[in-house]
Formats: sequence, C-alpha cells, structure tokens
Amino acid sequence: MTKVSDLGPPIPGKLHGGKVIPEEQHFYSCPSCGQKVDQRDLRQVFWHEVPGHQPLKGEPSASVIEFPLRK
Repeated sequence: MTKVSDLGPPIPGKLHGGKVIPEEQHFYSCPSCGQKVDQRDLRQVFWHEVPGHQPLKGEPSASVIEFPLRK
C-alpha cells in the first residue's frame, strides 16, 4: 500500500485570493475511494485524480521519545 511519503517531498498548495478558510474545509472525501484528501498537499490531490487508485496508507506524523527517569 502506498504512503504519502512514498509520493516524494511535500508540494504545498497556496490560497489564491479570498479569505482564510476553517481547517475542516481543507479536506474533501475522494469520490472514488472515500478517503479524506488534504487539498493543501498537492501530492494527495494528484494521487486521488488517478482513475482506479487505492487509498493512501496512513502514517504517524510525529513520534514520542521517551527518556529514562532520573533518580
């Protein structure tokens, strides 16, 4: 299954004119696979435009580093 990071470096989209929109309006459901697509990341938009594509595999955006307790 393909991950977003497999598609290469981020390709940020830019707002052209208009006012800033709420966070939830940056996403739409792909009519083909039903996955939520972040319109600010053009890699996702391009992926979901290909006919017959599969949903992208999710991946964690951050990892937690655990440090040993001090005595």
